[in-house]
Amino acid sequence: MAETMTAPTTPTAEDDRGQRRVVTGIVTRDKTLKTRRVEIQRLVRHPKYGKFIKRRTICYVHDEKDESHLGDTVDIMECRPMSRTKRWRLIRIVTLAPSRTLSNLEGAVAGADAAQTPAKA
Repeated sequence: MAETMTAPTTPTAEDDRGQRRVVTGIVTRDKTLKTRRVEIQRLVRHPKYGKFIKRRTICYVHDEKDESHLGDTVDIMECRPMSRTKRWRLIRIVTLAPSRTLSNLEGAVAGADAAQTPAKA
């Protein structure tokens, strides 16, 4: 009888690292270059009283292209440590912040055009 031998499979880099966590959160700070602060909300049941309590986790995320802004909902993935606090990287922007479309327009600040025109005497 001829048995067919299959080649042994070698583990890939993904298998060695295991699964990396992917979570969804909201950008709460975007002032630093290539770094975003993302807040992840969750509900936790109180052990004694059974009431659900809001808890949050704050993650610092690496955003290579500076494409996310304040209020955006984003997907982030766990990665190697990039600095003392950064351990996550941005995967994609799920939804844009509602006020973001107005902030990119010139003169979006109310009364900005009135301040530039001189007052008549």
